[in-house]
Amino acid sequence: MSINISTNTAALRAGSYLAQNNAKLQTSFDRLASGKKLSSPIEDPGGLAVSMKLSASINRLAGAQNNVQNATSFLEVQDGMLDTVGRIIDRMSELKGLASQDPMKSEQDRASYNNEFKDLQVQLYAISQQGFNGVSLFANHTTNSDGVNTADQVLFNAKDTDRALDNTLTIFTSTEGSGGSKVSIYKSSLLSALTIKSDKSLAGTVTDGSSEWETVTALNKSAFTATSDNWVTFGAEKIADTLDLDMISVGVITQALENVSYLRAQNGGSQSRLAFNLESLTQQKTNMRAALGRIVDVDIAEESTNLAKYSILNQAAASMLAQANASSDVALMLLR
Repeated sequence: MSINISTNTAALRAGSYLAQNNAKLQTSFDRLASGKKLSSPIEDPGGLAVSMKLSASINRLAGAQNNVQNATSFLEVQDGMLDTVGRIIDRMSELKGLASQDPMKSEQDRASYNNEFKDLQVQLYAISQQGFNGVSLFANHTTNSDGVNTADQVLFNAKDTDRALDNTLTIFTSTEGSGGSKVSIYKSSLLSALTIKSDKSLAGTVTDGSSEWETVTALNKSAFTATSDNWVTFGAEKIADTLDLDMISVGVITQALENVSYLRAQNGGSQSRLAFNLESLTQQKTNMRAALGRIVDVDIAEESTNLAKYSILNQAAASMLAQANASSDVALMLLR
């Protein structure tokens, strides 16, 4: 092996190995510190591109989850209100029995029961105006079966399966936005459910022929008479528009309670669908996180081994470089 001063090949090679080992050691430091296998695009351009797409999909799934959770909260609040409505109607039924079926009650007693009955109607109307984060929980007016808006109340019929009422809220539940899957929930038609046809022979039953929805214009006390073609509502904004106990039958109250029960069942069905939808979104998100982790997450055990390896090699290369640089001293000794 020749000895020369101008070109120290051994030192150059040792320096090159030192630089390579130092770069790999730095990469191990970065991976262990960040927990990520891909610390820069140069390490795996294709993997980085896939990871960015997966991250975007995960974020969109999180948004869809949030939509479903908000819809579930909406329905839970709505159901709580409907539960209160049911208990109010139960109390109305009790008041009807106390006022009309007990001969021991005085006129003053009956007047007290009637006052409570009227107050409860105002409370029902107040509940029908409640909202969730600025969105009405209940439909104050609806559309007819042709989809035409009307300010009049629409008759509620629990037998209707077409849901002609246009009171839907659309919840997007996929990463595709408006073009993907969606779930519709409903503003309960509370005022419609509390509007009942009063018929002495068939109290609370719809008998208007083939149409299951009928516009109701008689919604208050002043429009009520004792004929079979009249309607009563248990929701009134003012005491002056409320009904008296002796103006309605037990059958009408029972029908109102059945209508509210149907609304709660409808609400429960929507909640059930949202629960399964949320479960599906959660599963998708979990699987995508796992896929993303396989691409970008570092294997701590493997990288710790690499760190020790390159740390030793780095020290060895530094030592060899020092020795290679010392070979020039040997050449100088020969010149003396």
